[in-house]
Amino acid sequence: MLEIRGINKSFVTRQVLTNMSFTIEPGRMTGFVGGNGAGKTTTMRILLGVLEADSGEVLLDGSPLSEQDRRRIGYMPEERGLYPKMKVAEQITYFARLHGLGAETAKRNTERLLDQLGLGERGGDTIESLSLGNQQRAQIAAALVHDPLALVLDEPFSGLDPLAVDVVLAVLKERANAGVPVLFSSHQLDIVERLCDDIVIISGGQVRAVGSAQSLRDAHRGNRFSLESEADGGWVREVPGISVLSFDGGHVEFDADTAERAQLVLRGALERGPVHAFTPVRPSLAQIYREVVQ
Repeated sequence: MLEIRGINKSFVTRQVLTNMSFTIEPGRMTGFVGGNGAGKTTTMRILLGVLEADSGEVLLDGSPLSEQDRRRIGYMPEERGLYPKMKVAEQITYFARLHGLGAETAKRNTERLLDQLGLGERGGDTIESLSLGNQQRAQIAAALVHDPLALVLDEPFSGLDPLAVDVVLAVLKERANAGVPVLFSSHQLDIVERLCDDIVIISGGQVRAVGSAQSLRDAHRGNRFSLESEADGGWVREVPGISVLSFDGGHVEFDADTAERAQLVLRGALERGPVHAFTPVRPSLAQIYREVVQ
């Protein structure tokens, strides 16, 4: 388990991180969400030892993260760090060797990863000849080739089409299933919501919400409901304590100030005819994000 505990960081007079604290559990994918300038990249660089925190600590299984530990973390920066003139397989093998792998192991890991990521036939091509999406896959291979004890990925799905996202996800899930903690940042909230076990939302250098995807949905669900009935739902607007969010014939989505008010709507609908569905509405990650950062 990786733990960010009480990290503070400022640049000159600007405070960029304030008491940044969260954990990255083994075997789970943690999404790191925040707007531009929220502090995601700074946090990742401190975790990796590229930047030094003013205070706080980074722990691995309860002990301070050492330089040797950091060398075994797989990191993918948002800015691509590959050599454009090198061939793909040579590039990935080179990074494996930099991490201390023997020649045969480095070659074997490279071939396996390129096959998994759909680049098996492009190993002899130069990096610069690849599409941006395939360059992204190569960058991910470079982060994984040394069998890291943890993964820290900055915008790994940027520039990938939906099929490529699924390919990369399968590779990352394989690592997570083997017990590796995986942290990745992304602006693509729909992808984070679909892929992540845990989510950390930050704004202004502070954690605004943290927890499993399900716990965040439960915490921010409130009293929002969807009603599907045969009768026209216009009458719901007149129920005290009810705020109609959308309305289309017999379909009504609404907020209730209490659960009891929601039950009034259900009883009123049943009095007017058959009810096909009456369900609580789970908020999307985008809705939760807007709520916690405002």
